[in-house]
Amino acid sequence: MSTANIPLAGKRIVVTRAPEQSGELVRLLENMGAEVLALPVVAFAPPEDWRALDGALRNLESFDAVLFLSRNAVRYVSGRCRELGVHFEALGSQNRLIAAVGPATAEDALREGLRVDLVAENRTGESLVRELRDQLAGRSVLLPRSDRGDERVPSALRAGGARVTEVVAYRTVAPEKLDPAILDRLHRCEVDSVVFASPSAFRNFADFVGRESVSKISERVHFAAIGPTTARAIRDSGVRVDIEVSDVASIGVASIADALAQYFQRTSAPVRSA
Repeated sequence: MSTANIPLAGKRIVVTRAPEQSGELVRLLENMGAEVLALPVVAFAPPEDWRALDGALRNLESFDAVLFLSRNAVRYVSGRCRELGVHFEALGSQNRLIAAVGPATAEDALREGLRVDLVAENRTGESLVRELRDQLAGRSVLLPRSDRGDERVPSALRAGGARVTEVVAYRTVAPEKLDPAILDRLHRCEVDSVVFASPSAFRNFADFVGRESVSKISERVHFAAIGPTTARAIRDSGVRVDIEVSDVASIGVASIADALAQYFQRTSAPVRSA
């Protein structure tokens, strides 16, 4: 097989996404020849208190729109609907706008039987707000989200005149421990790249590894950030980002894998010593 077909041959790449989110990326990287080390630094859990979400789901008639900013929001809301005996597809009544932040989120909603009226062109919450701003002025919006959700989205909605009800649909948490063998390889800089998909992933990674160690590791290991928000969070901590998938209109697992392959082909970065 030619090197063009295996552009990541000899590269060892750490993927920090949660297992339920990383499968396709891992397969693509391995097909490109990489050795992939799975080090999930983010996990997801139900809310500590369901009352706010339950109240919203039992009073859907009070909302003019529901915005889903992540696949996890769809997953946890649909699951809670089943537990409450509420039909998830009931969210999509004839007069209620249903919007999703990207095609993957929309596909999950459709799979659960929910109609989706609008999908953000640029796959970000900010893009979704820009596209809906005029439609939501003076309307009541339900925003089911993570407990660590970015405040810019609800703030922008309110600035545009929407009445926003934020409810925690799930929590973003750190795992109890990380694989010690992979952590040892990281400290020894025996990997070529670490891929981060969210600011939370980087923060949790830094907490486990140690802030000083992260800076030292980044001097020899190429950090990759998915999206401008993640890249900004890493750089704000004083750590270099070598690979950034910043075109939010094209972010997908194929784009991430291609960005890694192009970076290593362009730089001809040497294979690290095992």
